[in-house]
Amino acid sequence: MRPAQWARQALVAIALALVVAPSATAQDATEAALERYRQMMKADPWANPALLDADRGATLWKMKRGARGVSLEACDLGKGAGVVDGAFVELPRYFSDADRVMDLETRVLWCMEKLQGVDGSAFRRDPHPATGAPVKDVGAIATWIASRSAGQKLAPQRTHPRERDAIELGAALFHRRSGPLDFACASCHGDTGKRIRLQQLPKLSETKEAQGVMGEWPAYRVSSTNVMTLQHRLMDCYWQMRLHRLEFGSDASVALAAYLTDRARGGAVNAPSIKR
Repeated sequence: MRPAQWARQALVAIALALVVAPSATAQDATEAALERYRQMMKADPWANPALLDADRGATLWKMKRGARGVSLEACDLGKGAGVVDGAFVELPRYFSDADRVMDLETRVLWCMEKLQGVDGSAFRRDPHPATGAPVKDVGAIATWIASRSAGQKLAPQRTHPRERDAIELGAALFHRRSGPLDFACASCHGDTGKRIRLQQLPKLSETKEAQGVMGEWPAYRVSSTNVMTLQHRLMDCYWQMRLHRLEFGSDASVALAAYLTDRARGGAVNAPSIKR
């Protein structure tokens, strides 16, 4: 059966669940239909549009660009210059050449600037795609790199003091309530069984639940019809909490990524995945 047919069948099932199910069970029936849709999409990996962005990322990695006219093949993601396979599972980590902890996207942009001579200022001002627009180059490269660790287990670094500091800062930010709504990340992701509208919310402070989702980013989001990276997901959460803009690659954004990935240690990488 073609993916389009699967999607139509799942959407019909969702509509029927909303129409005929008793109000007490409508949410459960709808969630079951949505999960059936997700599983059908995952059953055929070629139904995932994120693979097109991963292919684009592979091309961009090898393309000679920027003021220096070189590729990114000399970029060190933590396992040596040019080594991509298995690098994603060990990020975020401390990089001595930059003297800071970096997640994947932050490191990719750093390499573009330092190796290729790319001016990243415009990207930092507007790093994420609008609805329906393709993920930008940094995100496409990150999607490809993440895909090269598919099936491996998350093992972010925590041996360097700066890595442990980042995890500690991320934990504090995750639980810190602030802003006009007095929200924290933990307000939505600090308990088991919470949901927003039809979406189940994982308890990201708990290892088992974090393991089930953290290895799935970057992911193709059906609702926005584009790839969303982890930096984008975190920024969007801050926007929904009506907090100040979470800047791309900032210490705060990397610390949150470090904490959440540390909580998911041992979880399998399934990126790029498909989200609602």
